[in-house]
Amino acid sequence: MTAHTARNAGAERVESARPAPEAASAGEIGGLPWIEDAGKIAPSDARELSRLFFGRLQVLEEGTPAHQYARNTLIEMNLSLVRFAAGRFRNRAGGDMEDIVQVGTIGLIKAIDRFELSREVEFTSFAVPYITGEIKRFFRDTTWAVHVPRRLQELRVDLAKTKESLVTELDREPTVPELAAHMGLSEEEITEGIVAANGYAAGSLDMPADPSEAGRRHAAGRTFADVLGGPDPALETVENLHVLAPLLGCLDARERRIIDMRFGQEMTQSLIGAELGISQMHVSRLISRILRKLRSGMFVEE
Repeated sequence: MTAHTARNAGAERVESARPAPEAASAGEIGGLPWIEDAGKIAPSDARELSRLFFGRLQVLEEGTPAHQYARNTLIEMNLSLVRFAAGRFRNRAGGDMEDIVQVGTIGLIKAIDRFELSREVEFTSFAVPYITGEIKRFFRDTTWAVHVPRRLQELRVDLAKTKESLVTELDREPTVPELAAHMGLSEEEITEGIVAANGYAAGSLDMPADPSEAGRRHAAGRTFADVLGGPDPALETVENLHVLAPLLGCLDARERRIIDMRFGQEMTQSLIGAELGISQMHVSRLISRILRKLRSGMFVEE
């Protein structure tokens, strides 16, 4: 789910729960007091009112204006829980807390729809895990630039914590064997986790290749795009020669000699004919036949 989808979903759910204006004109809806702005209610008062509203929500018929009013008011009264839970992810939000609050609101709505007073637990204790779970799911599904397995996502977090601990203890960056020994994993698993962590964020190719120039607005140094490798035009030739080598070994001695003289020593067909005691036309037919044999061997599908 993207942040835009989360925002729209949360807005649609809250909007659908609003009662009709004529229903709100009465001082009471479905046996519940009319609250003009539920978002301004203090958290201590919201806890008491939430019990009242949950009690009525369970007996009201779903889809009626009274049921919609009770559900919507519960959402607005408990938005402080979303802001509290979202605050724990402030450092990971990249400066945009609005998306996190919107995602957390979806978790709050799920908690309200599933809460029952018979559980004999405070709604806050029941709702916070739903809210934080929704936010964590959002980070897991949307913040990685490259999708990696859940196991490696979790390993990245453990690696970061272990690195931070060992840097303090060793006063230097820990090595892969040290990380493996500390975490009880193999060196291959640690290496896999470090490589996977590179997929968490994608950098721009216009960033300076030298980290010391990253903070300069008009750095004249080379960017990553400048040092990025391109296709090597000679690579195809290397691949062709690799395939051609065993095919040349299948030729007889005379055919290999002709190929060597024509393409290795760059002799003309007339010189080859004189060397072998045959005509230039015969040399041309032999070369054409040998090349057809080599080409057919190179294009055979395995």
